[in-house]
Amino acid sequence: MTRPGTPHTVFLVNPASANGATGKRWPELAHRAAQLGLEGTTLFSDRPGHLIELAERAARDGAELVVAAGGDGTLNEVVNGLVRAGTSTELAIIPLGTGMDFVRTYGIPTRFDDAVRNVLEGTPRTIDVGRVSYREWDGGAGERYVVNVGSVGMSAAVAQRANGMSKALGGKATFFYALTRVFFEWENTVVSVQLDDERREARMHDVVVANGRWHGGAMLLAPEAKPDDGLFDVVLIGDVTKRDFVTTAPKIYKGTYLSHPKVELLRSRTVAVDAVEHLPIELDGEQVGTTPVRFEIVPAALRVRVPG
Repeated sequence: MTRPGTPHTVFLVNPASANGATGKRWPELAHRAAQLGLEGTTLFSDRPGHLIELAERAARDGAELVVAAGGDGTLNEVVNGLVRAGTSTELAIIPLGTGMDFVRTYGIPTRFDDAVRNVLEGTPRTIDVGRVSYREWDGGAGERYVVNVGSVGMSAAVAQRANGMSKALGGKATFFYALTRVFFEWENTVVSVQLDDERREARMHDVVVANGRWHGGAMLLAPEAKPDDGLFDVVLIGDVTKRDFVTTAPKIYKGTYLSHPKVELLRSRTVAVDAVEHLPIELDGEQVGTTPVRFEIVPAALRVRVPG
């Protein structure tokens, strides 16, 4: 039962997050949250995409606060539901997954008790999201929102490899292992990238479209990204070699890889990417389809509770 004077709160929980530990521990976690003063209705997802429906319904039914409990994939679905609902519902996060890159940009705590206190005491921050139009696997047209980072090319293949692996060793180790395996199999290809006022066409390894800063298990891909400036930070990774990878990979975690001569940082409200072959794309770590793809900033689309 929600205490008098507190917002109508709905917990949206992915029981499969953290390798299934979230579902097993949720009764204990909900009890602890209540002890700290956070209570509300709990809704569980039972299939991929279900949290989009649950979040949209919760917002339309009057929820003032939706708490996403899970990892970055959980968050992406909840954000999609809230943005589609178009209400003033606020979003808060209790990080319980293996991939927790979104929260790093905002300093949202990962320790459970501290995350709950942020839900209760945090300050709403209005941020942008990206609207993404792409080719679905069956050839149809798809549309989805991205809140943190999307990518085209090898990173999307890495996300698919990592999502198919056990993450018992944690997100960072899992993603780096997947990155190493996929890199040595990947063939760079000619990619065209159209931004607001510029165009690039060259042999590329990856196109990163960032609203947030961290991605792929603590990789600092866009160290200067600002999620409320109305622009994507767009990182073009050119025709890098295996030697480039070996010498530069450690720098990805510090954001210093941007100084590499085959890496270019641009900023744009829109980004369209295409290639002769259908390259995979991923949004917040979820592989959803292929090129051709178009990203468009939706300014001030979401209110997120962050530490004051």
